[in-house]
Amino acid sequence: MPFLPLIAVITLLHALIAWRLLPALAHLTPAWPVLAALLLVSAASIPLPFLGRIGARREPPRALKWLGLLSMGWFSSMLVLTLARDVVLLAVWGVAAVMGIGLDWPAWRNVSAALVLLVATLVTLVGFANARRTASVKRVDVPIAQLPASLAGFTIVQLSDIHVGPTIRVRYIQRIVDAVNRLGADMVAITGDLVDGGVPELRAHVAPLAGLRARHGTFVVTGNHEYYAGAHAWIDELRRLGLRVLLNEHVVLQTRNVAGAQTDEEVHESELVVAGVTDYTAGHFDAAHASDPHAALHDAPPQVHTRLLLAHQPRSAEAASAAGFQLQLSGHTHGGQFFPWNLFVPLQQPFTAGLHKLHGMWIYVSRGTGYWGPPKRFGAPSEITLLRLVPAP
Repeated sequence: MPFLPLIAVITLLHALIAWRLLPALAHLTPAWPVLAALLLVSAASIPLPFLGRIGARREPPRALKWLGLLSMGWFSSMLVLTLARDVVLLAVWGVAAVMGIGLDWPAWRNVSAALVLLVATLVTLVGFANARRTASVKRVDVPIAQLPASLAGFTIVQLSDIHVGPTIRVRYIQRIVDAVNRLGADMVAITGDLVDGGVPELRAHVAPLAGLRARHGTFVVTGNHEYYAGAHAWIDELRRLGLRVLLNEHVVLQTRNVAGAQTDEEVHESELVVAGVTDYTAGHFDAAHASDPHAALHDAPPQVHTRLLLAHQPRSAEAASAAGFQLQLSGHTHGGQFFPWNLFVPLQQPFTAGLHKLHGMWIYVSRGTGYWGPPKRFGAPSEITLLRLVPAP
């Protein structure tokens, strides 16, 4: 949506909240102008974090971006709960009318308005605390059919959707790196949407990723936000940091010492194909980056049957399954991040979060290690995922 119409919509929605709540609160408390002031601040500040994306001559200070993003999270809950309040009041009125029950209607109206403000603010505060803490480690066992014994117990740390930008900076990233390094994993996979901004602005804040430690290194695929921010520059920067960016290609990891192996079969049995594709929508930004799971396996040794794909969006899974992968790691959805957006994810993606199976292939969808936009997570906690390959029973 163009920027000016978006501002108009935001303003009208704030006016709707004021119209539905302020008269009731005015009857309940003399402090009702506080909500009016909060709504004015929210409506004025929400556009601020996005001025740089429309070519504004000067971007607002970071403090104002913070204010806009916090307002966005609070406003979202206020709008949803205001609409839900109207539905509940209409239902209560209808039931009371049908059953002939007398109601203290002013009390219902006034108290429910106060509850909307209280609950929206509480959810925003809890969501802020959830978003700003270091993501907890979620351990997931993935049962792989005919998994070679040498690959049993192979561990992968998945990071996804960190969104380094206005509110996620170097200290946040360093805490993630420290948590990952304590796990001692065999490899690290970063499944896209690492950044929300250009290399000059965010280079120093992404730099701690160079300190990630895993036996076989760190592998990265692009997400849609990399293309918004200048994917080619970010690919160069991540490679400069020592991370392996996979663009519709693969590597073969030898997971154990095969110096004494007697046959090629013994060598291949302990190998793992790790492939990565560009974001599902990358072709819209650069035709040469069109996502292709089949191309990612070009010249992969056919004797290596355990194949892992890193793909930012879950909707790459159909093509990945057809290409012959056993496991796909994805992100993108944030698990919905906070209610009610989790209800809309299935309209675009086949899976929202967790471990699923599609045509014999496993797909794990991370809820994300950071957050996008409002520093708010409610009902969809962030995660550092530790996946372990185990033989299927």
